[in-house]
Parts: sequence; structure tokens; C-alpha cells
Amino acid sequence: MLSTSVRFKKGFHVLIGDGRSQAATLVIQPGAKVGGPQNRHGGADQWIYVEDGEGMAEIAGEILALARGSLVLIQRGESHGFRNTGEGELRILTFYVPPAYDENEKELPAGLP
Repeated sequence: MLSTSVRFKKGFHVLIGDGRSQAATLVIQPGAKVGGPQNRHGGADQWIYVEDGEGMAEIAGEILALARGSLVLIQRGESHGFRNTGEGELRILTFYVPPAYDENEKELPAGLP
């Protein structure tokens, strides 16, 4: 068993994971955006859950509004980016299956755990 507490800090941070899955947080400041057409994970599906805030996601060319409680599956290989459209932080809890980042938060090559 693995366990940790979820703490949201500015930017992207891996929380916990093993060889099969991984959890991370992403905090985007008001007016800021991350990702875009070149941002894709060739080796992992990505689930996002919006803990707090408002924003927009562009996933594979489609626009989706994000609000507290939103749950979205971004399938491996789909381009994606997020923009904070609210007045407060956009706080996202994200899960990768299999892991997408190493212990230094560097993206893993597609297909490598």
C-alpha cells in the first residue's frame, strides 16, 4: 500500500505512484495556460479531476468548460492544454495510467514505466 496527502502547490507536482499508475497535482494561476497542441502523453491515459476553480480545456481540438467537480479522461496521444478563466487558482488532481513522469517530474518516453 502507498499513501500520501494531497497538497496543492503552484505548478505541476507528482504526488505518488508505482509501476502501473501515478497521481499528480496541477495548479494554474488566473489567466494562465499550460500545455497546448504539442502536449500529449503517448504512453499514458490521463484522468483529470477539478478540485477547485474554473477553466477551459482543449483536448484533441475540442473545447470543454472545466468547473469544480469536472472529471475528464484524456486518452493517450490526445493533445491537450488548460487555461484558467476564473479569478482564483484552478486546482486539478490528475492520474496517469501507466505513469507519465519519473521521480524528477520529467516526462517518460512513451511506453516506459
